[in-house]
Amino acid sequence: MSNYKEKDRVDIILANPPFGGIVANNNEKNFPQNYRTKESADLFLVLMIHLLKNGGRAGIVLPDGSLTGEGVKQRVRQKLLEECNLHTIIRLPNSVFQPYATVATNLLFFEKGKPTQEVWYYEHRLPEGQKSYSKTKLIRLEEFNPIKEWWNNRHESDVSWRVDIKTIVESGYDLDIKNPNKQEEVHEYTSDELIELMTKSMARSYDLLNQLKKMIQ
Repeated sequence: MSNYKEKDRVDIILANPPFGGIVANNNEKNFPQNYRTKESADLFLVLMIHLLKNGGRAGIVLPDGSLTGEGVKQRVRQKLLEECNLHTIIRLPNSVFQPYATVATNLLFFEKGKPTQEVWYYEHRLPEGQKSYSKTKLIRLEEFNPIKEWWNNRHESDVSWRVDIKTIVESGYDLDIKNPNKQEEVHEYTSDELIELMTKSMARSYDLLNQLKKMIQ
């Protein structure tokens, strides 16, 4: 990282760094001791903060694992929040990168040079009637239109909320904050569905009893 000088700094970074991977050849030793880790996504975040000019902006993809955790992960998040204004996190559905990856991911938008005061969250949801993304059902550009409309007129709703920096610091710089406004879906079962569930449960219990009998004979 020390090889990058002031002349190498940039105004804008848009990136989907590799995540879920482990760096090889001891490349983590190119980073300050406080931020050394084998996890590629965390190292890339440190590098991107370093490469931005003051006033520079970034939009990057990061997995949920980079938003939480202790040790190096916590120190990386603290660096991000103290050196940059992390103003927005878009929470994406788990299936965005299927079948290549099933890990939950997020879009982080930040500007270097000002500390974070609050973070806005927006939960991007699947189109109505769709259970997941796949090779044949990819995420579409027009699905981001509601986010574009909300971007310059931010307000809290069932898909958007904000968290002040004090709350984040008190939680150990944890950024994996779930939607507090999300209504849990309540499924009302019909009589036939209840009977079917009970039948399956009783059948399973019967199988377990038989297995126990065999074990003690």
